Amino acid sequence: MAKGRSSHRSWQLEMKILKSLIAILTDKRVALILRLILGVTFVYASLDKIAHPDQFAKIIYNYKILPGFLINIFAVTLPWVELLAGLFLILGIFTESASLLISFLLVIFLIAISINVFRGVDLNCGCFSTDPAGKKEGISLLFKDFLFLFMGLIVFFFNKGFGTISSLYRRKSSEL
Repeated sequence: MAKGRSSHRSWQLEMKILKSLIAILTDKRVALILRLILGVTFVYASLDKIAHPDQFAKIIYNYKILPGFLINIFAVTLPWVELLAGLFLILGIFTESASLLISFLLVIFLIAISINVFRGVDLNCGCFSTDPAGKKEGISLLFKDFLFLFMGLIVFFFNKGFGTISSLYRRKSSEL
């Protein structure tokens, strides 16, 4: 009988912990913080790629996934997409769309990196720097991208318009 009570208490404790974790992750303030972290990260990640599209094209080529005619198109457009989506997250404009776009990009990045990790290729991801001698991260990069993906999905599902420009505008117009 004591063993049954012990496992029941353990289950109750686990449920309390799970409920607390869910409450934290779905809190609008946590979503705001994650939105800002994700936005700043993507803005920062875009800057070196925008400044050096030729070097970024070489990094994309090294992934050996895209056909040659798409490499330059991706090297020129992807950093601008990252910049705009990051700025939208920071400013709270089109937040759901921006977080969904960033989450989609992260899934693509995860696939591309996974393919090369599986191939045994250790390459510079081009995430934050186009320097050819850049850090090669492999598995740790997959972990970071999964973490960013998780953050993006929390923002998408639980942001609730908190701290966005549109929510400030709605509040100002309702006061008039």
